[in-house]
Amino acid sequence: MSEELTAWPYQEAREILEHLDRIDSEKGDKPVLFETGFGPSGLPHIGTFSEVARTAWVQRAFSKLSDRPTRLVAFSDDMDGLRKVPQNMPNPDMLAKHLGKPLCDIPDPYGEEESFSGYMNAKLRSFLDSFEFDYEFVSSQEQYRSGVFNKGLLRILECYDEVRNVIIPTLRNPNRDEWSPFFAVCENCGKVNNTRVTDVHPEDGTLSYVCDQSFRGADACGHESTVAVTDGNVKVGWKVDWAMRWYVLGVDYEMYGKDLIDSAELSSEIVKILGGEPPAGMFYEHFLDENGAKISKSKGTGLTIDEWLQYGTLESLAWYIYRKRGKAKRLFFETIPRSTDQYLEALTKFGRSEDETEKLDSPVQFIEADRIDAGEDVSYQCEISYSMILNLVNVLNTDDREIVWDYLRRYDESVDNDARILNDLIDRALRYYRDFVLPTKEFELPDEEVMVGVRQLREFLASYQGNDPEQLQSATYQAGKDNGIKLGKWFKSMYRMLLGQDQGPRLGTFIHLYGVSETLALIDERIAQAESGELDG
Repeated sequence: MSEELTAWPYQEAREILEHLDRIDSEKGDKPVLFETGFGPSGLPHIGTFSEVARTAWVQRAFSKLSDRPTRLVAFSDDMDGLRKVPQNMPNPDMLAKHLGKPLCDIPDPYGEEESFSGYMNAKLRSFLDSFEFDYEFVSSQEQYRSGVFNKGLLRILECYDEVRNVIIPTLRNPNRDEWSPFFAVCENCGKVNNTRVTDVHPEDGTLSYVCDQSFRGADACGHESTVAVTDGNVKVGWKVDWAMRWYVLGVDYEMYGKDLIDSAELSSEIVKILGGEPPAGMFYEHFLDENGAKISKSKGTGLTIDEWLQYGTLESLAWYIYRKRGKAKRLFFETIPRSTDQYLEALTKFGRSEDETEKLDSPVQFIEADRIDAGEDVSYQCEISYSMILNLVNVLNTDDREIVWDYLRRYDESVDNDARILNDLIDRALRYYRDFVLPTKEFELPDEEVMVGVRQLREFLASYQGNDPEQLQSATYQAGKDNGIKLGKWFKSMYRMLLGQDQGPRLGTFIHLYGVSETLALIDERIAQAESGELDG
């Protein structure tokens, strides 16, 4: 069966198995280590969350193909220095005074945790916990200051010139001569970005430094000293740090953004120099904001996880992350209803399938992993989409969940079988309508060309005794076609008249859901409002 599984997490899992065969013929009982990295210089965003989710899905696929134990580590680089003051945080003046210091040594601007990175790390863990990831949180400061990284730091010192020779060709000429993989944490001012290595002493595991580099307005104190490279006295730069992490922790798999491809190649060279092996991995495209720019933690652009979860389910977010991993995708509020509906369709297909291979290959297998493993039913049986609920809420103009439920039960008597999902969707639809739809509603009565078709549809509804969505859709379509109205203009005009929007659901489905007599009354109400001058949204 495993050969028939083609979903991308299985493709990645096979690459890991091939990687392990090359470097570890005996295999043994050592857990296969999956790592994901987080830079806590700003609040976590969907890009951060998605990297952990995707890695967890590959881990799950691996466990379907192999019986080897696995671990998932979420690594926070909180020894990194603060390079600039984030635009979306409180107390910027306080943060400016600490530029150049390790993130773990800067006060929390929110006043809730022991440090700047402590706050960011706590936010990351809360996001990951909400999705019930089985992960281990590891912080850079703990690894450096507890001595875990001592082995790697001493090895870098031993291979100092070889490591430099990997990075130096990639630097601009003025930076080459003095570049060092090490950055000492100044014993006097605590800054890590202002220090410059002046000499290294591999024979006794130390280096000499001077704190004399002005860094983005952060003055250097001029302190000079010689310190051991162990126990958190120094940090190594990004590409070397990544390689050291792979070397010391024994990372077997890590994915990264497209902008880090060159860094990954350099880190792979360095880890081989240290005596380790680069992990298997893949790169992914970044999420973009509504303007097509890469989302940013420090600037606060793009949707946050909290913002998505205000209006869409966690599963709909996971669906959006899962699909088209190799394509850059824009993140803005209008993507939420579409993603939610697509996931509901996937749930329906998953529940109806009797093919075990097809179900194992489905995105639902990864997104609903915990519930599936617990033996719960994850199917979705009714035909109610999130867009339908949004449009129903739109025309009902209500904040009352029970009123919405009355209409859904009229549409489909079996909807209570999906009450767990629908209750959640209704609550989010009410919130979405209040925050995004209501402020933009703009009703408009069709022009006379279209009104001919409206009158034909109205006459049909006035005499129609059934409530079949296909018959209603056919009558709606025919009313436009019979009167020579371009269908694009016809449907847009109907949406503007009934919903105050340019787009909407299939009108036959909407009339069936809202009710024939209710739709007839709504058309008459809109016409009366237009005649009285009240049709202004």
